[in-house]
Amino acid sequence: MRSIREALLAAAIVAFATFVSVLLRDALAPTNLAMIYLGGVVAIAARSSRWISVAASFLSVAAFDFFCVPPYLTFAVSDYQYVFTFAGMLVVALVISTQTARLRDHAAHAAVREARTEALYRLSSRLAGETRVFEAARAAATLAEEVFGARVVMFLPEDGKLSFRRRTSDLLPVPPSEESIAQWVFDHGHKAGLRTDAHPDASALYLPLRGARNTFGVLAVLPDPQNRIFLPEQQQLLEVFAGQTALAIERTLSQRSAEETRVHMQTEQMRSSLLSAMSHDLRTPLASITGAASTLRSQSDRLPLETKQELLDSISDESDRLSRLVGNLLDMTKFESGGVELRRDLYPLEEIVGTVLQRMEPQLEGRAVSTDLADNLPMVFVDDVLLGQVLWNLLENAAKYTPPGTPLELAASEQAGSVIIEVRDRGPGVPAGEEERIFEKFYRGKSDGVRGAGLGLPICRAIVEAHRGTIQALAREDGGTTFRISLPSESKMASA
Repeated sequence: MRSIREALLAAAIVAFATFVSVLLRDALAPTNLAMIYLGGVVAIAARSSRWISVAASFLSVAAFDFFCVPPYLTFAVSDYQYVFTFAGMLVVALVISTQTARLRDHAAHAAVREARTEALYRLSSRLAGETRVFEAARAAATLAEEVFGARVVMFLPEDGKLSFRRRTSDLLPVPPSEESIAQWVFDHGHKAGLRTDAHPDASALYLPLRGARNTFGVLAVLPDPQNRIFLPEQQQLLEVFAGQTALAIERTLSQRSAEETRVHMQTEQMRSSLLSAMSHDLRTPLASITGAASTLRSQSDRLPLETKQELLDSISDESDRLSRLVGNLLDMTKFESGGVELRRDLYPLEEIVGTVLQRMEPQLEGRAVSTDLADNLPMVFVDDVLLGQVLWNLLENAAKYTPPGTPLELAASEQAGSVIIEVRDRGPGVPAGEEERIFEKFYRGKSDGVRGAGLGLPICRAIVEAHRGTIQALAREDGGTTFRISLPSESKMASA
């Protein structure tokens, strides 16, 4: 149909060029009239196929001879010099028509390549953001329907076998009886179905989603009304679509595997760190308790009263230490699993600080602890037990990492709608670059003779963040460290 329209258009252009030439043949020389026909040949070549352009070139030369060269209305030539004119005109017309048709074909092929490149770019862009296999397949199927103007569905395997139940569309455009064809494509990695050598009676064309190592599914395409999907360039683009989708699925699976490996490695590393920390920190108090208890049991009658009291005090202290260690482990586990329920209420900060300092008198013996709580501090909306644990951990941490007898400071003030609590010491300070690492689980600073599992500060951060606050470690100008806690004030919590 298209070729008929092009032939009629070519004939109309030649007829128009003849009409104009007949009107002007008395005013122009025949060689000038030939230019009108050459212009018509160019117009025909720009809109028609190569063979129609060539036929129009011969037709133009014949019309020029018949209507514009004396004697008119006959192919006889009175002056044989016109033979050279005819030959030159024919050659020029053929060259023009051939080259113009070639340029038009190149432009059409360039447009096809551009459309293909754009389609592949859209496919890559759409698949780049997908992190799940099924969503990647669904996005590719949706784009394929837009590009090819045909119904497309992708089938993915289930338990190692292709399943029509796991498909990218809720509708099933192909009959369930063709599941065996799709399974054959999945097993062999070759296309099959309509207009192929394998199962040509199928209602759809099936292509494998074949990656670098495996086949990840099957792409089913129902033909469009014009059967354009069976054109060679469309077939190539379909196969590229299937290949790109398979590579995206393969990349997604590789990323998932890498993430699972990373999580497994982190778990193993955490487990190793936990075992390493616990093997020493649990063994030491247990050994002390066991040794003291064994001595009391075997030599109780021969030991003086003072020695017995020292052994009993050792058992009590190590039991407290062991209890705190196990408690920290349980608390960290609860916070990570979201199992801690905050029991908030309005409390005066002075009351919480006083309770903590009173309970820590044995641990802080020999140290001067100064408090600087600003007047008219607002009440804090917190879980008083957990906030007290934060202050306990910070003061205990300061006592561990500072020389005996050095003073400690505890201050609080209100700034920009937040309550700021600071625990300050005059120890060696946190090494540069470790201000954040000290809040990681099982990380302990490089201090000789300091025992601990590296859970105190991580628990502090977990509790503070659960209260929508922040905690950070800052270096002091004259040496030492300031642990600063920022908690929302009563008015800010009420507005939230």
